[in-house]
Amino acid sequence: MARRRWLVPVLSGAALLAMGGMVAFAASSSTTIRPGDELNVRCEGNRITSTRLNNTTIVVKCTGPSPTATRTNTTVATATRTATRTNTPLAPTATRTNTPVPPTATRTNTPAATATNTPIGSASAPMIGGCQVFPSDNPWNTNIANYPVHPNSAAYIAKIDSIAGNSAQRYLHADFGGNGEYGIPYMVVPANQALAPITWTAYSDESDPGPYPIPQNAPVENGSDAHVLVVRQGECKLYELYAAEANGTGWDAQSGAIWDLGSNALRPLGWTSADAAGLPVLAGLARYDEVASGAMNHALRFTVRQTYRGGFILPATHWASSSSDSTLPPMGLRLRLRADFDISGYTGQSRVILETLKKYGMIIADNGSNNFITGASDTRWNDDDLNQLKLIPTTAFEVVNTGPIVAP
Repeated sequence: MARRRWLVPVLSGAALLAMGGMVAFAASSSTTIRPGDELNVRCEGNRITSTRLNNTTIVVKCTGPSPTATRTNTTVATATRTATRTNTPLAPTATRTNTPVPPTATRTNTPAATATNTPIGSASAPMIGGCQVFPSDNPWNTNIANYPVHPNSAAYIAKIDSIAGNSAQRYLHADFGGNGEYGIPYMVVPANQALAPITWTAYSDESDPGPYPIPQNAPVENGSDAHVLVVRQGECKLYELYAAEANGTGWDAQSGAIWDLGSNALRPLGWTSADAAGLPVLAGLARYDEVASGAMNHALRFTVRQTYRGGFILPATHWASSSSDSTLPPMGLRLRLRADFDISGYTGQSRVILETLKKYGMIIADNGSNNFITGASDTRWNDDDLNQLKLIPTTAFEVVNTGPIVAP
């Protein structure tokens, strides 16, 4: 089943593509689309933002280069979905505060799949709030340095390289930093954190029902994805929301998932989560404290500009594309920095990240700017250090064979 965020090639500059027709407009203008229409926007600046005025109107703004931000690649606005959903109007935007605190509620959905790859072993698994982030043999925590190269590796790498939105997207990019402006925040809450009601505004049939132990001051990711990630101590469960807004008593969100951090259970096949691929978001974030310790013992989450609609590779359980082009990479595809790629000249935070990519790799979790790896928002990231990653081309990677493409 397809999902939001169909990111497809669109026109450069101030142009719109609606129902196959091109409409040019000035620097500040507007357009109206009808039910069934699709709208695609590409920003030639550094960042695209959207503001919902009401249930029928949004404002999209393209901003230029920023001297303090690290983000230099083009991002793409999402197209409207045509599938039928029972959507509920979003509540007014709440004040977002970045202060970390985690969840309860029992997960009620029975997973329909489990990962089948045999891990070759991993170092100590990551810990957050006294909780291990999934078992040591979980796919995220598995060292894949010796896994075989996928037979279609060269073709996949060439395809990812070819669909880059611009030349910068043919290289790795840290989608975190900027004095904490970029990245996805998370929070750890105590075992007695009160439960809050959740109102689903889109994908209720693929979301774990609330309530969730998420306080009103939980940090929300900047931008339209507006992820909220909370780990609740004691029970060691992870609660994640997508497109979330606090509403005064609880939260409105398009989708959400509850993850037992002590289990390898996956989402039911065909289900999304708070991430397009049906994966946990937190498990794939680069976190400052890990990098500062000198090692990250898990794979990283990353995005590519387009993905394949026909299936996914476990532990992913969902596709999010309108394209049946089988040469496109599927959700869950895992890339590894080649062993023969010399990283001896890289230093600091970038060096630790590159060593991680050689051992654990990175997993396609969503559509977005090409080769953007995701990290937790943190004011301690060093942008100048992370900019070293922009020297790593797509061709420095290879695809690891972690299993076949699965279709629900």
